[in-house]
Amino acid sequence: MENLLNFFETMPSWQKLLWIFICISANWIVELIIPLVKFEYKKWKHAGVNLVFLAMDLSINLLFGILTLGIFTWLSTNQIGLLNMIDLPIWVELLIAVMALDFTAQYFVHYLLHKVPFMWRFHMIHHSDTTVDATSATRHHPGDYLMREVFALVVILIFGIPLAYYLFYRMVTVFFAYFTHANFYIPKTLDKILSLVFVTPNMHKFHHHFEMPWTDTNFGNIFSFWDRIFGTLTYEDPKKVQFGLDLLDSTKDQDIMYQLKVPFNKDIKLTTDK
Repeated sequence: MENLLNFFETMPSWQKLLWIFICISANWIVELIIPLVKFEYKKWKHAGVNLVFLAMDLSINLLFGILTLGIFTWLSTNQIGLLNMIDLPIWVELLIAVMALDFTAQYFVHYLLHKVPFMWRFHMIHHSDTTVDATSATRHHPGDYLMREVFALVVILIFGIPLAYYLFYRMVTVFFAYFTHANFYIPKTLDKILSLVFVTPNMHKFHHHFEMPWTDTNFGNIFSFWDRIFGTLTYEDPKKVQFGLDLLDSTKDQDIMYQLKVPFNKDIKLTTDK
């Protein structure tokens, strides 16, 4: 286990980028072979738009990494945080760290991104994609992505999470992000079994339905039991899902400038009630 964590801690940037490329490519290829929904769209153009958002978010991630490197060193030197106050096996500490990050920096902040008007304005872009596939996982407004990173930092400070644990979590969450957005068919029985613990493609599809109430369900990224515990779980036939967001102009889902301006466009309603 220590050797595995040392591998993640010393992993060069090119290997992290390679992991992202592998996750996108693998899911993208499977989509071509066994699609859940047969979209009539230009797959390469769609991917290009979403990868522009990925490039912006990777820039934020790079800056975040540089700024927080000193924090990880400080936590390790001063033994600050909950994990430094207890003596547990490494695998148990790692599991606690991953669960704490997944709950706070994924489920909880995702819930807030839907419920807090200011945050929702930035998150709407992720829901504007009318043809959700693996590349849709990268479709986050820089403001949305930055808020998620801030919540991750809070968890790191409270728990005293080591850099190796955090990087392991990042690799896992990258895998699940692309896996759960991928447009490929999974047998219902297998998907239901997996969804007892993990977020699955069929489960996450409901979150991308164009209207309420499904839009405000299934907030998890790695573990599905957060949605089960807090009553935000929906599970139905994924083929009933219509992608997009009824609050935005669906004809501009590939218009990058339109998407980037959405949070600042006061003419866009935040709910269908207004």
